[in-house]
Amino acid sequence: MELISGLPQDVARDCLIRVSYQQFPTVASVCKLWKSEILSPEYHRQRRSTKHAQKLIAMAQARHQPGTGSTKRVTNPVYRLSVFEPETGHWTELPPPPEFCSGLPMFCQLVSVGHDLVLLGGLDPNSWEASNSVFVYNFLSAEWRRAADMPGGPRTFFACASDSKGTVFVAGGHDNEKNALRSALAYDVTSDRWVSLPDMAAERDECKGVFRRGKFFVVGGYPTETQGRFEKSAEEFDPATWRWDEVKENFLDCATCPRTLVDGGDDEAVFLCSGGDLISLRGNTWQKISTVPGEIRNVAYVGAFDGTLVLIGSSGYGEVHVAFAFDFVSCNWRKLDCPEGFTGHVQTGCVLEI
Repeated sequence: MELISGLPQDVARDCLIRVSYQQFPTVASVCKLWKSEILSPEYHRQRRSTKHAQKLIAMAQARHQPGTGSTKRVTNPVYRLSVFEPETGHWTELPPPPEFCSGLPMFCQLVSVGHDLVLLGGLDPNSWEASNSVFVYNFLSAEWRRAADMPGGPRTFFACASDSKGTVFVAGGHDNEKNALRSALAYDVTSDRWVSLPDMAAERDECKGVFRRGKFFVVGGYPTETQGRFEKSAEEFDPATWRWDEVKENFLDCATCPRTLVDGGDDEAVFLCSGGDLISLRGNTWQKISTVPGEIRNVAYVGAFDGTLVLIGSSGYGEVHVAFAFDFVSCNWRKLDCPEGFTGHVQTGCVLEI
């Protein structure tokens, strides 16, 4: 059966791989053959190989009313899901999970797994109770599903990262009594199943997770007795051996909050914003590669893809947020357009390729 009547299959497929991710649900609803094509791994391999796959940044972003000039509020901000496409400058908003129509959980985590966006944990915006809930948004169907809760009770401020293939890793954070945690978990998105990992060597509250070189890195954080005093060490979990490697005592150059740490992907480097500088770890050496633009004194989010870093932040508390892109090759900054309605504080985010 022909994908498009009257066209050779390769030509018809070439037309379909150019479809925007926002049109996937519509295209899939046309007929069973098109739906099968949109859902096939080969279709998405061709989108990537022909450079038609779209790079997206999904963020938990505070809702900002146009024309106010500031995000300062007396009440707590309401967070929603924003999606930014850096290559086109297009911004849009995703529908919220069914149970959070009035606002996302505060301090929730977002990770991408293939065509899925996984939202984990956080604090209920009304009761401020910690949640262990998990929701998965599928970009191919534009639908949410409630996933299996994180086991072991509520945890917040935990490290979280994905291998981008099918597994989400969680480690550290703290429980309802503010006790820093050593425990770690792994979640298989396809089977909707959680498993426990071996404990880390150290308690790590407010740590940062990245997945690089086939391993889950948990960076920084602090134990219960030294709350707020960040450490420089890091641990890495190897899924192949199912164990944690030896602790890297001086992974960070200085004891700082690792929230802005990001893996450079194909660049083989790790980046961090610290003290107004953008620094990079290559091998075992941290070095300054640029100064963060003056319009961003408070960096809220850093994302990396295809030799580019995207920084989002503000000039001060409650001020509108702006975005800049940093090119790894030219080492130049470029300001990105943030339209009204998309200048609120960014709590967390992740990069996807759809």
